[in-house]
Amino acid sequence: MLPMNPKQMKKMMKQMGIEMEELDAEEVIIRTSDEELIFRNPNVSKISARGVETFQIIGEYEVIKRAPQISEEDVKLIMEQANVDEETARKALEEAGGDLAEALMKLQK
Repeated sequence: MLPMNPKQMKKMMKQMGIEMEELDAEEVIIRTSDEELIFRNPNVSKISARGVETFQIIGEYEVIKRAPQISEEDVKLIMEQANVDEETARKALEEAGGDLAEALMKLQK
């Protein structure tokens, strides 16, 4: 089979009900519960087929670990339950990724 040029490929995709559009993206951020993947100057394509849109991201990215969100109520609860000061309670929560039960277990060892 001979390779298709992009124009032929686009025409064939359109006949199949698939549309592809290149987006002029400057940055894409994928945020999970504990990290961010940051793509700067990526190649982004939007593909629409049968009412569903999907995105393709191509490029180099940087991974940034995120600190868990620790509420003041959680810190106070750990302070009371483990009988520790605020700094110790906050540190235990950060190390446990914000998990109250895990932070308590670490302090009660």
